[in-house]
Amino acid sequence: MEELLAEEVQHKLCAFQVEQIPGRVFFCCSADMYTVTQLKSAERLFLLLRKAEPISLPKNPAKAAAVIKERVVGAPDIWKQTLLTWTAIQEELQSSQQRGHKRRREEDEEERSTVADESTHTLTSSTHLLQKPSEMDKESHQHTPSFRVSCRCSGVIARSYTAQRLSRTIGMAIKEHLGWKVDLREPVLEVNVYLSDDHCVVGIPLLKHPLASRSYMKHNGLRSTIAWAMTSLCPKQLNDCVILDPMCGVGAVLLEAAQEYSNAVFLGMDTETSQLQKAAENLKASGMEGRVQLLRSSAMEIPLADGAVDVVLCDVPFGRKFSCSSDMPTALPHLLREMERVIRVGGHLVLLLSLQLSAQLKKIICTHKHNQHLNSSDTNNVHTDPSNTCNESTDRPKTLTFHKSSSEASNTPLLISSLQAQRTHKVSLGSTDAYIHTYTKIQHSH
Repeated sequence: MEELLAEEVQHKLCAFQVEQIPGRVFFCCSADMYTVTQLKSAERLFLLLRKAEPISLPKNPAKAAAVIKERVVGAPDIWKQTLLTWTAIQEELQSSQQRGHKRRREEDEEERSTVADESTHTLTSSTHLLQKPSEMDKESHQHTPSFRVSCRCSGVIARSYTAQRLSRTIGMAIKEHLGWKVDLREPVLEVNVYLSDDHCVVGIPLLKHPLASRSYMKHNGLRSTIAWAMTSLCPKQLNDCVILDPMCGVGAVLLEAAQEYSNAVFLGMDTETSQLQKAAENLKASGMEGRVQLLRSSAMEIPLADGAVDVVLCDVPFGRKFSCSSDMPTALPHLLREMERVIRVGGHLVLLLSLQLSAQLKKIICTHKHNQHLNSSDTNNVHTDPSNTCNESTDRPKTLTFHKSSSEASNTPLLISSLQAQRTHKVSLGSTDAYIHTYTKIQHSH
């Protein structure tokens, strides 16, 4: 997600000095904190304290501690200034939350006067939780905040030191050098350290909860950052469009799109009633009930006319958690043919596919020249030529061509020659990786 996050901070925050490394994006900006916390492709936010060259630690514990004190901790003034900045940001976030709670309370009182007592109780509870940072701020102003260290390491340094041992050594160095108090249970600050063969990064989290944990998702499905990425990778802006997710599940992809585009029309389909029920509950929790329509139907037989939608967004199910009853590798050609049918010319198809399904897709994505050759030959036979198969990273236009195998009932070839590849983006889903594929429909299917 680094590339997408770098683009997002430049577009939404007018960020400068943007730099990315695996797993992290560094940037400077003057945007208010509320705007910063609305980033959609970031998992967590940190205040950067130090970014330096990688360090090499001697095996001798005393010498290693000296290196950490010099290279990881460094000058106390930097930590003091960072603490002041962190405290100011917490105050800004607290003020923003209080304004948000007040605004929501006023809306609730206007729209739901019958539950005014419950709304007041909720606000009181929220206000109580917001008082804790104030106490933290007071302690922070005394320049002796409590803290704990969370360290992640990889490469050469990980072969000699465990993350737990490094966390303890770094924590002792901070305590001795800065006079801060160690608190492993409820610290004011958490110091995050990342050590690898390429980087030494030290930062302080700005929020207790990940940005990717969307408050409007009552039932979790696809990770929200990936769902947002599918929307952002669409080649055109989606306002005033009709957008379909024919395998919507709990509605994660449609909800991310609806949060971004207020003037679009959204339609979600699924064969499972339980999934549609969860999607409906997510829509209600997010306030999107009137903007996203849900329909029980199969993606293999979409009940829409040809060219009825502008964009199809689809997370094709795979893996243990999000698998479906269909044999997806077998169903994929017909599934994509049906999606292509309902997209208008000039519209777009955005797919999230597993590595296995992406590999299958690559075998049937051919260059225009190869497609012409296939159309002029015996289309009842399956033909694949590795020398003519497009690699996903090529910039040349590609078209989708599907052929029915001899085991299928009909001898009529299933051909799609109307979709041109635009972009392929690899993303991590935690335990596995996947690809986001984007296509534009350039002509009517034949």
